Amino acid sequence: MSRFLYPTEYYTSTYSIDFGQYYRMGYRGILFDIDNTLVPHNAMSDERSRTLLEELRRAGFSVCFVSNNKEPRVADFVSELHVDGLPDVIYVFKAGKPGKQGYCDAMRRLGTTPGNTLFVGDQLFTDIWGANRAGIHSILVKPIDKKEEIQIVLKRILERPILKLYRRKHPLQGE
Repeated sequence: MSRFLYPTEYYTSTYSIDFGQYYRMGYRGILFDIDNTLVPHNAMSDERSRTLLEELRRAGFSVCFVSNNKEPRVADFVSELHVDGLPDVIYVFKAGKPGKQGYCDAMRRLGTTPGNTLFVGDQLFTDIWGANRAGIHSILVKPIDKKEEIQIVLKRILERPILKLYRRKHPLQGE
């Protein structure tokens, strides 16, 4: 079971990923979780997240947010990311992760496939498991903030032994 929860790669932070390398490898779409992947839980976009997303879109990536949050949370976050001259940022809310439908909807909207799409998220039991089920290259990142809702804290406890097994053979990148 744990192998289905293993990410393709594991990074210290979204902001330590060399996305240019993935573009050169042929990836064209990036799906992101929001909370604790790009910003702390329930935070709005900040300068760092806006800069990253603008750079990705200018480089030629299509970007979509795939979140289990309700639409107001996701729409508010995305509303601050509009940049003239770049394609609109799209999102899938109430994505039902770890189900694969939200990922498939996002790829359909981006015009990408599992073979040229990355997913970046901070949770094994929703983000990574769902991306793996959809056949997408999954990148796990360490959560930005340790302060989380109780149900997420409980999931983090269950994630620990799986990450320990994973890390025996796979290095944490970006350190």
